[in-house]
Amino acid sequence: MAAIPLPDTAAIAPMALFAVTALVLFLYDTVDPDSMNSEALAGISVAGSLSVLAVTGWYLVAGTGQPPEGAIKLFGDSLVVDGMALFFTALIASVVTLVVVASYDYLKGREKQAEYYSLVMLAATGMAMMSAANSLATAFISLELASLPSYALVAYLKHNKGSVEAGLKYFLIGALSSAIFAYGISLVYVSTGALQFDAVASALADPTAPGVLGLGVMMIIGGLAYKTASVPFHFWAPEAYEGAPAPISGFLSSASKAAGFVLAFRVFTVALGGPTGELAILDTIDWVVAFQILAVVTMTVGNFAAVKQERVKRMLAYSSIGHAGYVLIALAALTEGADHQLVLGSGMAHLLVYGFMNTGAFMFIALTEHWGVGREFEDFNGLAKQAPFACAAMSIFLFSLAGLPLGGGFLSKFYLLMASINGGVALLAVALVVNSALSLYYYTRVVRAMWIEEPNGDVEIESYPTGLYAAIAIAAVATVLLLPGFGPVIETAQTAAGMLV
Repeated sequence: MAAIPLPDTAAIAPMALFAVTALVLFLYDTVDPDSMNSEALAGISVAGSLSVLAVTGWYLVAGTGQPPEGAIKLFGDSLVVDGMALFFTALIASVVTLVVVASYDYLKGREKQAEYYSLVMLAATGMAMMSAANSLATAFISLELASLPSYALVAYLKHNKGSVEAGLKYFLIGALSSAIFAYGISLVYVSTGALQFDAVASALADPTAPGVLGLGVMMIIGGLAYKTASVPFHFWAPEAYEGAPAPISGFLSSASKAAGFVLAFRVFTVALGGPTGELAILDTIDWVVAFQILAVVTMTVGNFAAVKQERVKRMLAYSSIGHAGYVLIALAALTEGADHQLVLGSGMAHLLVYGFMNTGAFMFIALTEHWGVGREFEDFNGLAKQAPFACAAMSIFLFSLAGLPLGGGFLSKFYLLMASINGGVALLAVALVVNSALSLYYYTRVVRAMWIEEPNGDVEIESYPTGLYAAIAIAAVATVLLLPGFGPVIETAQTAAGMLV
């Protein structure tokens, strides 16, 4: 029996499922506005995110939007569904699943749970749109759709002064960065007369105002650097991650960061001239050099700041900034003569692995918050005696983040190292190795506190919440399996990257 061909519009099913799930949650809240039925709300959310993951996985296996047929372009080429869009949608759906499973226990007894889950789904819709954006206008709209719910999620704990303050700071800095990004888009449009990525690339050969174009590119870099928490646009991240509910901290530091990077990949490899150096854009501003500077500064500042932290959650926030620097190698090593498919694919693969190990680490923090464990390193002393499984999982996350061969983080960092060498940028390779070695120090502080130090006796664990433990277990298993299973991941990532570069 022959397969029934699907219309091209079916390619946007994953992001549509995120939006439909949000609407179902809103409808549930309309019918029962005071509901605190965690099982129903979390169940709807998990069903929605798993549906997105299943459809996206089906599309990836079936070759939708991939060679030899090629990308599927929709709505006047404003959206494009290809391997990269599907790869990052799967990443986002995986992180959302972990977040909503963990939130089942984290939110028990709290009000406005339907709004919480709805906002997560709306933010995920925006992130999935960012991965498929093929126009500067679509990029801005999808970025705002991802950002606006995130501001509210950070401030969800409205009776917690730190959460509300973090949400306000995040909103104010986000509004400023959105204005910078929008103004950069307008300057590029003035110089090229186009918004769609391919049209912008074609116009770069003869821009009407090269100086204006260069300024616009710099402002776009600034707007995207904010979204990825890259230095010097990182100041919001430690405050937002520390003040937000821990599952949301994991969501923002993994899914939101990935969405920011996929948009950067598309903008700079497709729209703004590509990395080969033959177009006029690089006569105005060499964005490859700009990203080399950003990468080295971001990974160095993030890791050195993490060393000085005394709070575990804040340390993870600065660690996340350091990892943004690592992923920037995927743009910084796109030099002339480099294997662009290897370079860009390495950044994509690291983001996928990072999504599991970093989200898992924040789920562990959510678990300690549930137990009432303090925020300082010393508050984790002896925790392994009462919660050995959770602490073992946390140790896997941390060592994998450092790049030790306990999880997929080892191979993803190795490929980033190879990308730096392939691009001929030795400074990136040195910075990656040095900062990874430095990160081992502050990650080990947590492991030592949990397993070696004597407990202070202040905390007595009385419950082992199912949802939080399930999220941690899934993330730990995925992190470990991505070490032997890294081959298909990097192959898929490089194939997707090859369609852009």
